[in-house]
Amino acid sequence: MLNGQQVQQYKDEGYTVYPGILGASEVAAILQEVDSISARATRANHDASRMEMEPNQGPEGTMVRRIYEPCTYYPLFRALSESKELLDCVEQLLGPNLDFHYSKLNMKPPSIGSVVEWHQDLVYYPLTNRDSLAVLFYLDDADSRNGCLRVIPKRHLGAPLDHTLNGIFQGRVTEAVDEAEAIALEGGSGTAIFMHGLTPHASAPNTSPKPRKTLILSYRATDAFPIYLGESTDDSESNARLVRGERLRSARLTSGAFPIPKFPQKTKSLYELQEISRSQVVS
Repeated sequence: MLNGQQVQQYKDEGYTVYPGILGASEVAAILQEVDSISARATRANHDASRMEMEPNQGPEGTMVRRIYEPCTYYPLFRALSESKELLDCVEQLLGPNLDFHYSKLNMKPPSIGSVVEWHQDLVYYPLTNRDSLAVLFYLDDADSRNGCLRVIPKRHLGAPLDHTLNGIFQGRVTEAVDEAEAIALEGGSGTAIFMHGLTPHASAPNTSPKPRKTLILSYRATDAFPIYLGESTDDSESNARLVRGERLRSARLTSGAFPIPKFPQKTKSLYELQEISRSQVVS
């Protein structure tokens, strides 16, 4: 369970940190599963429906950038997403009725791991209210050199930041970001970060010789219904499921306007969408 200080920090700052929520044996089992999933994958020959490779490597390169939806495809991860200890923590922040939303595992291999620019998760998939969060598990020790998470506290309380250029969603914040407000969330292997869906966050490339794998699980209150965006909503909702309490049939509506993203094209991940955006700015 989260203590009172952690719960209050989440409400006030938009995040809180839980060191050691996963023990060493649990982390080791997850890393062993990751190695098994990634075995024999190369940039030229891999299951593109299950993983994404780092682009800056040759065709025989074996560095994986992301594993898609591990909690859908692999029992070990699904069991973690439904574990009592984790759901007890999420319930403290979102209430008793919980949907699991999506999962991903970002790899950040040594000396090459991709940059993630400033963004807010909830602007990718607008909901009828703001009760959505991500739990980020560090599977390796994470610091500023190997690309730990950076957040901007308290910005989850305001209006969403602009993620558009000429009306098209870019997958990254396009207004000025005051980097002086950012906090680097360093932590040991087994640490979990509970982060509000509107907390701006980013991570730098991994410039160190150490890996930085992060497992990300997303949850929402069951009365936070998706605003339908067509195929992108269909894809996301195919992995959603009730994990605690009951599925409510009335949507709770947050007052005020919320931006609806107009995607430039179908993309597989945030990495790809941000890369497209950067190439357009350069050209």
